[in-house]
Amino acid sequence: MTLQPRRPAGAFRDGAHPAGASNRPHVAQFAITPFRVVLVVAFLLALVYIAWAILKVDDSAQIPMVTSGIGALGIVFAATSAGSAVRLWQCWKDGLQSQTVVWAIVGGVAGMIALGCFAGTLVLSLVWGA
Repeated sequence: MTLQPRRPAGAFRDGAHPAGASNRPHVAQFAITPFRVVLVVAFLLALVYIAWAILKVDDSAQIPMVTSGIGALGIVFAATSAGSAVRLWQCWKDGLQSQTVVWAIVGGVAGMIALGCFAGTLVLSLVWGA
């Protein structure tokens, strides 16, 4: 239950569209923002880097390279979790309970994956140092 009155769908606080909302590109229902572009690019580059380190590197530098790639993935998922928390708050303020639950689940899963990546980075760092 929210404390704010529910506005009709598509209504904005001042009655006009926010600046740039109608001109912002979309993929399906998601707006393409610089934050999302950076996260997607960082995610893809980290995966490519890890794959390259596993498949092409055959010397003692392989473990540190995979470790740094997994650490980068952890940062991406931690940022995704933080962004989901911001979006969750916005949906709650707008009275969109179903989207609030979805963003809570997305943020929680991203946070768990981030913690797993950081744990993997720690374990690989300890293995390489031994």
